[in-house]
Amino acid sequence: MAADLTSVPRGTGLPVDFALAAATGARLVPAGPAVTPEQAAAEVARLREGARVGEEHVRALTGLGAGLPVPEAVVVDRPGWIRSAVDGIAALLDDVPGPRAPDGLVGDALGRVTRSAAGLQMGTLLAFLGSRVLGQYDPFGGPPDSTDRSGRLLLVAPNVVAAQQALRVDAEDFALWVCLHEATHRLQFTAVDWLRGHFRAEVATFAGGFDRTASGAVDRLPEVLRAVRRDPPRDGLALIEAFQGPEQRAVLDRLLALTTLLEGHAEHVMDAVGPEVVPSVAKIRARFTQRRRGGSLVDRLLRTLLGVDAKIRQYEQGRVFVDRVVDTVGLSGLNAVWTSPDTLPRRAEITDPRAWVARVHG
Repeated sequence: MAADLTSVPRGTGLPVDFALAAATGARLVPAGPAVTPEQAAAEVARLREGARVGEEHVRALTGLGAGLPVPEAVVVDRPGWIRSAVDGIAALLDDVPGPRAPDGLVGDALGRVTRSAAGLQMGTLLAFLGSRVLGQYDPFGGPPDSTDRSGRLLLVAPNVVAAQQALRVDAEDFALWVCLHEATHRLQFTAVDWLRGHFRAEVATFAGGFDRTASGAVDRLPEVLRAVRRDPPRDGLALIEAFQGPEQRAVLDRLLALTTLLEGHAEHVMDAVGPEVVPSVAKIRARFTQRRRGGSLVDRLLRTLLGVDAKIRQYEQGRVFVDRVVDTVGLSGLNAVWTSPDTLPRRAEITDPRAWVARVHG
């Protein structure tokens, strides 16, 4: 249905066979909906135009990005998204040191097994997500075989078509609505010049602490088990947090607050712009929200295990945060959040927007 991106996985210290991950995900992901070549071409054109027009509307609403060029979106199929996702993950983790491994033949063999197992696991997870992701802005992606890592917006055409058909909503409206969300993410990283570097540094710090976390978790295992018995974790994220040491938990808190802000900002923008340019936005929002929460028992279990349900809570919490801040200090007041890393919301402030307003505007 769309361009098939062929990317070359980048080197990283982490023990993951990225080429195997990409091949596994592309092999396992199910085929998209059956469409004619004419329908496919129309959807690709619709999404490319939606990304361009959508960002213009986002800029007009938010006041961000005036004068910046609007790059063309890349429309991909499911395997293309998986390969791009693997490439983006590898690029993001380029500077992360790998865990210490034994020297010699045993260490080499153990490393190969670890990399292969991690690659298979990553590919399987991406195959699941690859049939659901509608679009994504990758701030560290770039054209295949290029040193340009300035970011690119990808729209997964078969998934947009499948969702639109399942929701039974207008194709033009739905494509533009999706593009508004993803164009907002692109604008966040292109209009806020420090955000890409800050995000990369935080991820590298967090991932680079896995070795210390693993060794510390062994020492703290009895304590963690007692805590889990007293208060069973609500989801996988809560269990992960139980094993974190204080330093890595602080980084995780900052990353969660940032990603929740980014998702909530995009949710707010797509619905604030929507009534003006997407006539059926109310129907789309209602049906899409229900779809996010639905699914079979197996699907819901997989979403929980993969953290997708936690992601949905990020959308909801972030949107409430942004809505309430805008209600209090307006969009111009909200834009103070992009001043520096110090003005980003703290994790506790995501559920207490008044605290952020008091700290930044008080």
